[in-house]
Amino acid sequence: MKMQISPSVMCVDFFELKEAIAVFEQEGIEYIHVDIMDGHFVPNFTLGTDFIKQLKKHTFIPMDIHLMVERPEEKLSWIDFGKGDYIAVHCEATPHLHKALSAIKERGAKAMAVLNPGTPIAALENVLDLLDGVLVMTVNPGFAGQKLIESTLEKITALREYLDKKGYSHVEIECDGNVSFENAKRMKEAGANIFVGGTSSVFSKEATIEENIKKMRAIIK
Repeated sequence: MKMQISPSVMCVDFFELKEAIAVFEQEGIEYIHVDIMDGHFVPNFTLGTDFIKQLKKHTFIPMDIHLMVERPEEKLSWIDFGKGDYIAVHCEATPHLHKALSAIKERGAKAMAVLNPGTPIAALENVLDLLDGVLVMTVNPGFAGQKLIESTLEKITALREYLDKKGYSHVEIECDGNVSFENAKRMKEAGANIFVGGTSSVFSKEATIEENIKKMRAIIK
C-alpha cells in the first residue's frame, strides 16, 4: 500500500500558506489535511468551510478533511468536496454514521471513519462496506502538540489485521496525533499508510518544509 503524507494546514503560518502549498505541490504531497472543529465535539475552533473553498481554488492537491463536529451528516452540504477528496467523520460524533458515510460516497469523495483513542475497532463493524479509510487518532482530538498515546500503535496493528481478515485490505489507515519523525516510523511498522504531518515533522522549525517532507518520505518509504 502506498505511503502518503497529509500535512495539517492548521500548523501553517497563514501568512506563508501560499509558499507552503507550492512546496507541497513540488514534493508530490498526496493530501492536504484540514481540521474543522466546532467547539462542541472538541473544545476548540479551527478552520471553516470558506477556507476549504479558497484552498481548493489554489491547489490541485486533494483535500483530507477531518470533521471534528457533532452531527456531521447535517453539515456536509456546507463543505466543498468531491472526487479524490477524503472526508473523515468521527464514529463518536453521530448516531447516524452510516448516513454520514453514505452521503460522502454519493458525492464521489472517499469516506473515512475516525476512531478516538478510547473507541473500539468494533465501532466499524456495520459500515465496513462504505469505508475507503480509517483515521486512528493517536492523541485525543482537539489540540496540536500532544504526546502520543502508546496503546494506539497496537490499535493500528489490530485494525490492519481486522480489515484484512474481513476482506477489506484496500481500506487505508491514517494516523493523526504526534506524528513525529520517530513516531511515523513506528506507525508505519504498525500498519498505517497515511501520515498527518504537523509541528513535530512536516512543520518542524528545525528545517524547511521541503527538507522535512524529504526526511518524512525517507522514513516511511
